[in-house]
Amino acid sequence: MGVMSRPIAAEKGSPLSSKDRFTIDATVEQVVLVAAVFFALSANGPFLSAAARGHDRVQVATWGFMVAVVTLLAALHFVLIALVANRWTLRPLLVVLVTATAFATHFMSRYGVHIDASMMRNVLQTDAAEVRELLTWSLWPHLLLYGLAPLLLLWRVRLVQRPLLRAALLRVAWMLVVAALGLASLWAVLQPFASFIRNNRESRHLITPVNVVWSLGTVIAREVRGAAKPRQPIGLDAKPGPSWATRQKPTLVVLVVGETARAANWGLSGYARQTTPQLATLPVINFRDVSSCGTSTEVSLPCLFAPVGRRNYDQGRIQGSEGLLHVVARAGVAVHWRDNQSGCKGVCDGLPSEQVQGQAATGLCKDGQCFDEALLQGLDRRLAQARGTQMLVLHPIGNHGPAYHRRYPASFAQFKPACENDDLQHCARAEIVNAYDNALLYTDHVLASLIRLLASRADAVDSALLYVSDHGESLGEGGLFLHGMPYAIAPDAQTKVPMLMWLSDGFRAAAGLDDACLRQRAERSASHDNVFHTVLGLLDVRTTLYESAFDLGAGCRRNPAG
Repeated sequence: MGVMSRPIAAEKGSPLSSKDRFTIDATVEQVVLVAAVFFALSANGPFLSAAARGHDRVQVATWGFMVAVVTLLAALHFVLIALVANRWTLRPLLVVLVTATAFATHFMSRYGVHIDASMMRNVLQTDAAEVRELLTWSLWPHLLLYGLAPLLLLWRVRLVQRPLLRAALLRVAWMLVVAALGLASLWAVLQPFASFIRNNRESRHLITPVNVVWSLGTVIAREVRGAAKPRQPIGLDAKPGPSWATRQKPTLVVLVVGETARAANWGLSGYARQTTPQLATLPVINFRDVSSCGTSTEVSLPCLFAPVGRRNYDQGRIQGSEGLLHVVARAGVAVHWRDNQSGCKGVCDGLPSEQVQGQAATGLCKDGQCFDEALLQGLDRRLAQARGTQMLVLHPIGNHGPAYHRRYPASFAQFKPACENDDLQHCARAEIVNAYDNALLYTDHVLASLIRLLASRADAVDSALLYVSDHGESLGEGGLFLHGMPYAIAPDAQTKVPMLMWLSDGFRAAAGLDDACLRQRAERSASHDNVFHTVLGLLDVRTTLYESAFDLGAGCRRNPAG
């Protein structure tokens, strides 16, 4: 490439325009090479750090290893971009890649996240309120440096035009040379690099922008396949169990699918702080060792409503099939979903559902988001009008980060000082934990208020409540924040979640459940795999999908469901 030293087709004596003065002549291949090197050096810090881990950084061999890895990354990106770049597509392609990479690298470096298909699906389904919380001030300098600056340079490039045949031959030659260089680099470090990839398979989700393109393509492909066919029905044999005929009162099962609550900070499970003081005074059954199906709502929510769960995890099967709510509705249960965040991820499709925004009492909602007490609005009226067998699912916003301080009213700011910045990097870890724990205090209040409301109607409605969080959260341990890590390498902070159960006396008697037995069961391990079958047991819905081994109440019931 060379900077133009004289204007093209300028009149004699005419001044050189500023545009011509700073224009750079370059071939498509030269621009692609510069872009590939730029991506390798500027966008792959997390991958290079992971690759360097365990190597002595002062040794010459380590530096040789890292140079070879950078060369390999540059060669990989060059070949992939060169496959689709020409003088018509190069600019829009690089605009998209540079912009997407600038955003991705900010969040990867800021929160320690990996960009895989699950994370990409989370990004695409993030609502406007969540986006506002993530657009912190620290993002803009990063976008200026790694997004706008290279795009301004790209704008000054004038692509050299060549005859089509010559251009094609040169493109092939460039790709062969660069590919050979990449393969030579790989061969030079094959043993240590292969060992690194073999022992850190999830590190491939750190190679940027390949991870962004691959993950987006995977999500789009799955969406296209899913749109081509309706969800497959399951539980076609679902029917009411014998207890339905003998029930003296309406029956209501409330399932609360919490958001981002982690077991490590759950007061009932032994956390040093009492983050569940109100629940501690109520006769709830707390399950101490519970594993989630995923590390994001996008994965966990459909999974815990599926009969197969994590033990036989199949994303395509789970997302392409109906779930628990459709099965119990087929048996005659009146199902209703109330949401205070970004939707049900398909598990309530075709069933009665509502968002609480705009319906809550004054003071509970602001800027498009509501406190979780809004989910309880009108529930007393629902209980007064209850008939038959019903299931209510509440989907709170809970501890959704990074703006933990926005999840609770000021009156619940017990642990101080609490982080009040959407950008967690501007807060000390103790402040982040304080804000997170305050949000748990509020979840405790919402759940306790719900239980008290159900108990106040126990003379008219037999009710049960099951609460479980969808996934946990990292609060700075190991440099990780938020959630969404690939499950295989996710820490317990993101996969261990709280779960509890409450039964009214009438419900317990009608279902034949022994309280002492349930409390003993709660001391053993459980998981999201138990939810589907436990709810079927609580409602006494009979279907061949039911597996008693995964029903938390099966061994404590005088008249087992089956």
